Amino acid sequence: MRTRDLSYWLFLAPVLLALALVVVVPMLLGLFYSFTAWNGIQTGEFVGFQNYLNLFTDERFLDSLWFTTKFSVVSVILINFIGLSLALIVTSKIKTSSLLRTTFFMPNLIGGLILGFIWQFIFLKVFASVGEAVGMESLQAWLSTTETGFWGLVILMSWQMAGYIMVIYIAYLEGLPKELIEAAEIDGASTVQRFRYIIFPLVAPAFTVSMFLTLSNTFKLYDQNLSLTAGGPYNSTEMVAMEIFKTAFVQNAFAYAQAKAIIFFLIVAIIALVQVYINKRREVEM
Repeated sequence: MRTRDLSYWLFLAPVLLALALVVVVPMLLGLFYSFTAWNGIQTGEFVGFQNYLNLFTDERFLDSLWFTTKFSVVSVILINFIGLSLALIVTSKIKTSSLLRTTFFMPNLIGGLILGFIWQFIFLKVFASVGEAVGMESLQAWLSTTETGFWGLVILMSWQMAGYIMVIYIAYLEGLPKELIEAAEIDGASTVQRFRYIIFPLVAPAFTVSMFLTLSNTFKLYDQNLSLTAGGPYNSTEMVAMEIFKTAFVQNAFAYAQAKAIIFFLIVAIIALVQVYINKRREVEM
């Protein structure tokens, strides 16, 4: 670092300044406000750790955290499974590979709010019409229960992110040494054996990247939750991001909401970093 000249720091200064103003300073201010009775206008009195202690008895926050955790676990598994499956399909020798790549990636280009309204129409109107036509009551009144709301969010998120994760897996699959695959074919290895003992270990770094992205995105989900279920019925599908937003802008408890945001940030950061550490170790073992 000592060998860097002045021009290096001049070019880097705008980025560091933007990072400080947009990320570091707001985070430090938020941390300070979480120890006060801040109402969005006035700082108020210093309350210490009272806002944080209240979290342990806040059933609504704990329920939303549990719902978010369940949603994230299921979504991460499905998104990575579908993404890898799509990547294997489009990297095989088929003529429509380029068209399929574009088609599978397109849902990721649509905004979360728009996707929520699109799938809300599908669940409420299309599913109901199909269920009425074939006589399946299970397809009717979707999103009216906690269970259907949960699976509706999982389907929406998987449909949106699978194509994006597919691109990551494609980058690793196309970088595999073809000599190893051909040698395995000559030795008589089946498709399953080639995937299990050659392809899967070599694309292990892609799992680390993909799981990090899917974990962080599913835990922080807000706009799709807002437009699809709005947390209903009776806040049973309300995720943590929405619960924090309502605490701040509906209940006007800005300091309490900031304390929730700090705890939520720590939870997501710890889970993501632990996941990266474990997967990095497994990459070496493979």
